[in-house]
Amino acid sequence: MYPRAFHYHRASSLKEAASMLAQLGDDAKLLAGGQSLIPLMKLRFANPAHLVDLNFIAGTSYIKEDNGTLRFGALTRHAEIEASAAAGKIPILHDCAAGIADVQVRNRGTIGGSLAEADPSGDWATVLFTLTAEVRCLGTHGARALSLADFITDAYTTALAHDELVSEAAVRIPPKGSGGAYLAFKRSAPVYPTASTAVQLTMDGDVCQDAAIALGCVGLTPIRAKDAETALRGHTLTEKNIATAMEGARAVADPQSDMRGSADYKRTLVGALVKRAIEIAVRRAHGEPVEVSHIYA
Repeated sequence: MYPRAFHYHRASSLKEAASMLAQLGDDAKLLAGGQSLIPLMKLRFANPAHLVDLNFIAGTSYIKEDNGTLRFGALTRHAEIEASAAAGKIPILHDCAAGIADVQVRNRGTIGGSLAEADPSGDWATVLFTLTAEVRCLGTHGARALSLADFITDAYTTALAHDELVSEAAVRIPPKGSGGAYLAFKRSAPVYPTASTAVQLTMDGDVCQDAAIALGCVGLTPIRAKDAETALRGHTLTEKNIATAMEGARAVADPQSDMRGSADYKRTLVGALVKRAIEIAVRRAHGEPVEVSHIYA
């Protein structure tokens, strides 16, 4: 099916793109990687009257390390993050970028577009919920920065005003002794996960000093499993408290039954993913280079 007719606009700067959004009204949409918007337009689930293309704006695709923070331009492609040595300093970021869909999608999709879409089945938001991250926005009234928890307000809903767009994502580099892992369970590479889990730990020897655990695809937004984090934080990691963390994750998950599985199946799956991600995160925190790949049915 072909999309409905629309007017095409090519922005030359982010400020111009924001001005276009303000002038064109609610019927205007931004085009970044297009990996979510274009399929929706072809199915006629999305019917923008105006499309504002960001892809010809110079200086919007970059990865910069700045005073202990990694800064990602809004149009930085997943494949660029996958190949980045700077992003590789935070292994969970590499896990995420390398595991998104297939090569074609990774070469077109962008981190800014993914965050702005706020798809409950997306990858980046779940991972960034376990890190100190903020989304920087630009609109006709200026710039502002929001924590990810304040930026994503509901499924497919963010705090962006109509005349605002994502300009950058910033991630604080975790302290020494930290390690993380992101795992998703999929039927095949191109599809969205049935469930996913991100775990980021800071270890002092065998003692977990800090823990962050986020669950994806089992709620309207990524879910922080705070009881699971509490089960690990301040403790030597044993089979018993890892099992408690698994149970905490299962309890907070809020999945819906669908073609990918029943709600009970997804809760069980979340627990297994949390256990595996904790084990990998601990090994990485101790300096072991562990390769990670998603799990396929």
